[in-house]
Amino acid sequence: MSERSLPEPLTPDSTRELALLANTIRQDIVRMVTKAASGHPGGPLGLADIYAVLFRRYLRFYPEPNKPDRDRFILSNAHVCAVAYSVIARMGAIEVEELDTFRRLGSRLQGHPSPLYFPWIENAGGSLGQGLSFGVGTALANRLDGEPDWLTWVAMSDGECQEGMTWEAAMSAAHYRLRKLIAFVDYNRIQIDGHTDDVMSLGDLHEKFKAFGWLVRDADGHDLMAIDDAFRWAVETDGDAPRMILFRTILGKGVSFMEDNPKWHGSPPSEDQCEQAIAELEAARAAIG
Repeated sequence: MSERSLPEPLTPDSTRELALLANTIRQDIVRMVTKAASGHPGGPLGLADIYAVLFRRYLRFYPEPNKPDRDRFILSNAHVCAVAYSVIARMGAIEVEELDTFRRLGSRLQGHPSPLYFPWIENAGGSLGQGLSFGVGTALANRLDGEPDWLTWVAMSDGECQEGMTWEAAMSAAHYRLRKLIAFVDYNRIQIDGHTDDVMSLGDLHEKFKAFGWLVRDADGHDLMAIDDAFRWAVETDGDAPRMILFRTILGKGVSFMEDNPKWHGSPPSEDQCEQAIAELEAARAAIG
């Protein structure tokens, strides 16, 4: 699909740097949400491995914003922005110390990003279900510009796949054969009201997106090599169709008392809970070696 050069495939021996980055991102998330006393820790913790691989290896990202050949990154599930803020800081676009301003009045790092203040994310988020439509328009703009070599990436949640707008966008993307549109779903089966199977069952998302004309792949969102393989597939595979990756993830991954617990979709930890979480993550970091 793309003529860009890709990194060498990951091997078990080459995952250490990414594992350390994902651990750093998780520690950033816990500290940011605790310091803000508000925010969403669970989803971001579950996405740390995916964002580490995407931003370090596949997304064409520049610390200087708005370069014409940058890949366009759209955060549809904008409430998980802590993971994006962390990885973007760790990529050198902003000072790491700025993460301490998360969700403060006057900060660039609001609870839902705006490109007016934070240009490394293309869209203004807040209302779920809109990001894929934004991605369709962005990918169409790429075509109208003669298909320069940049890609459109859309990060989504499983909960917003309950919304009609998502499926209108999915149908439109396939109709226009937007082969340079790559979307991925954080498929942790939890939303703010509980488990998705209880709120509104999603059925077989793989078969649904496939029926809408997408190329679809499932992957373990906590296996760095599987994540890498999935992103490589999305960039390299042939076919005039948009690509969808369904990442199976665990909400709150890496913090024992948060894992797979809907409470932590949108509840900040206390100072004591933060200390426990950081201790667990430090132990995990030591085990990486």
